[in-house]
Amino acid sequence: MAVVVGFAGTDEGRAALARAAQEATLRGTSLLVVDTGREPMPAAELDAALAALEVEHEVVPPGPLRDAAEEVITAAEGAELVVIGLRRRSSVGKLILGANATRILLEAPCPVITVKPAAS
Repeated sequence: MAVVVGFAGTDEGRAALARAAQEATLRGTSLLVVDTGREPMPAAELDAALAALEVEHEVVPPGPLRDAAEEVITAAEGAELVVIGLRRRSSVGKLILGANATRILLEAPCPVITVKPAAS
């Protein structure tokens, strides 16, 4: 079993990656990093983010359809936990969660943790 994280090169993605690495370490399992960026992430950017991890990990490259929610849900089959990052939203924006986040929360076959980046 592994911890799955949806990762994009954003503050939210980096926060999710850090929390997922902590969870994998606490659980004594590996980390499955699903590249969910809208554009293919430059290898150097992904390598830099992964270099700081002190946990065994594997990267799932973006699929041909680039459906981030589907890729995370598929990767989560048999996983122990999914971690995703959320953007900070206004009071009105909190009424509507992003489509990918909503889908992952509702369809993932295991528990999901959502994290926000530290306030700037």
